[in-house]
Amino acid sequence: MRFLAASATLLSSTALAVLNATQDGASLTLANERLVTSVSKSRGHVNVLTLDGHNLLGTEDGNTGVGPYLDCYCTPSGFWTPGRGKQVDYELYNGTDSTGKKYGGISMGETYTATGQRLEQYWFLREGETGLHTFSRIVYSNKTTPFLRNLQEFRTMFRPNHNPPLFTHFVSNEKFAAPRPNTEGQVTVQDATWWLAKKDSPYVQGVGDYFTKYTFQDTWRNHKAHGMYADGSGSNGTSFGVWLVHNTVETYYNGPVHSDLVVDGIVYNYMVSNHHGDQTPNITDGFDRTFGPQYFHFNKGGSLDELRADAEQYGLRPEWNAKFYDAIAQHVPNLVRTSGRGTFNARVSLPKNAKNPIAILTESGRNYQDNVYDDKAYQYWGEIDTKGNVVIPRVKAGEYRLTIYADGIFGDFVRDNVAISAGKETSLRIEWNAESAGTELFRIGTPDKSSGEYRHGYEASPDHPLLTEQYRLYWAAYDFVDEFPEGVTYKVDRDDPAKALNYVHWSVFGGKANYERPKPVYDNINNWTILFDTKASQLKGKKTATFTVQLAGAKTAAGNTDVFNASEPYSNLPYTVNVNGKDLAPWVIPYHQSSSCAVRSAVICYNLAHKFIFDAKLLKAGENAFVLSLPYSATNYESALLPETAYVQYDALRLEVK
Repeated sequence: MRFLAASATLLSSTALAVLNATQDGASLTLANERLVTSVSKSRGHVNVLTLDGHNLLGTEDGNTGVGPYLDCYCTPSGFWTPGRGKQVDYELYNGTDSTGKKYGGISMGETYTATGQRLEQYWFLREGETGLHTFSRIVYSNKTTPFLRNLQEFRTMFRPNHNPPLFTHFVSNEKFAAPRPNTEGQVTVQDATWWLAKKDSPYVQGVGDYFTKYTFQDTWRNHKAHGMYADGSGSNGTSFGVWLVHNTVETYYNGPVHSDLVVDGIVYNYMVSNHHGDQTPNITDGFDRTFGPQYFHFNKGGSLDELRADAEQYGLRPEWNAKFYDAIAQHVPNLVRTSGRGTFNARVSLPKNAKNPIAILTESGRNYQDNVYDDKAYQYWGEIDTKGNVVIPRVKAGEYRLTIYADGIFGDFVRDNVAISAGKETSLRIEWNAESAGTELFRIGTPDKSSGEYRHGYEASPDHPLLTEQYRLYWAAYDFVDEFPEGVTYKVDRDDPAKALNYVHWSVFGGKANYERPKPVYDNINNWTILFDTKASQLKGKKTATFTVQLAGAKTAAGNTDVFNASEPYSNLPYTVNVNGKDLAPWVIPYHQSSSCAVRSAVICYNLAHKFIFDAKLLKAGENAFVLSLPYSATNYESALLPETAYVQYDALRLEVK
């Protein structure tokens, strides 16, 4: 690629190397040969950022025209943006790393007076680079009030303000990007979701009639970079890109299935959130965690794909800039040097037909999605190659749970107390035998942690060329009542799950936050019928049947709160399977595993599973019927403009007998 070759030459050149770190009464400034950035001493945020002299932030106006800056939803009253109080601490750093490259850094810290919690933000710039390395720290020490609250959101944001807008496109990943929507005449249809009136606009033509920040969300497993692109129409023909790069994922939470907001006119680095139902840590006495490094990269002079690829070259590369990070560890609390890290490698004997296997290291003793309880615990993952080999470098010394999963395989491989020693290599040989409860009679869907294989999931839109995955659009654009007027009846070995099964199993469809169908419909919604044929020979001598239900997400009356509300009858949501007229004991989906998944444009959220075990005598030769049921009209109260219905999203289903 011509642009990338030129960029690599530029970034490696030291002929014009410059790095200055200075301050005056108003600001602290870092500058190299191409990038200049300043942090305001009165506001605690970056309010100057230029690339080759071009202003990438625009005009400062309150919380716009600034960034990257830090804020949180972490105080008893909610949001807080540090740096605006009377006692804010700043430091300026200068140094040279072991490669001979100069760097400069700025730190800002403020203590929230009412509670004593402290937030700190760090920005570093190296010579020869066009980006900022960022770290964000939260500290809480209070034995009198040992529990403060949950850390609901923790994020840094790049929030430009140009008139007209400089940045013309929002980019989630290599598969999905779209032009900035024209919001003139928009109508709010759901929290942070709008119907767009300008039908001839490029966004509507390419994506659809609705815009929401959730359309651009992404899942962390393969996520390298996201951001905004300026096509040159507002900058005299020169294109620009602003990107948040996931060079490491070790200080995020919830493993590779975590998904979050990435861009909507703001470039986000969401370090913590529960947008799709994941756990968040509690802020308790002794909490001290530094998130990062992450890298805000700025570039110019190429197409959207070229500039995105330029940023992605640094993505998911924990070894990149390791010597630089070792050098600045003296300035950044909790940043682990190379000397405190080891390497994990394994040779895995995989089950037959396992595809896209992955190995995950997270907090020992807990599901990888729940790795939020130890503020010192980190997370890592690596793709397992076709020979079963995986190497995960630069793992912080400690004990971990190893989890392995793969597309096509029900269940996970789990091993606790995997020890990683500093300066050493931990090598394992693993034989993973897939779970089995006997002879498989049928399966529906692919176990892959996702409901994307069903209708309106991963399928591209037939009439909107930029909508490469239908689930990204506002959920109510797909009217379940019109598409399934008699409800769902699916026959195994006859029907195509991509057409005959919806990507969401609703309890109610329509009502609040449904712009297309504001009046709720209750009938033919909550019960799904699965038909399948068996032969007498398949059931002969069988005593036990096991029906496995794996969910990519479930929304109970608890929504995303993880809070039990006794006034809500469906905080814990009963899910029932009826076998040929006989109800099995319900699976009660707990309030703390609830997520707002589909209604926030996602098909991978908090995964959960259950096995219904019953007497094989309930099955019969010939046609059998399972009815999968959510409670009729199961809803909850929503104070915001959000759907009230309960629902589940299927990953995969399987029936076995033995």
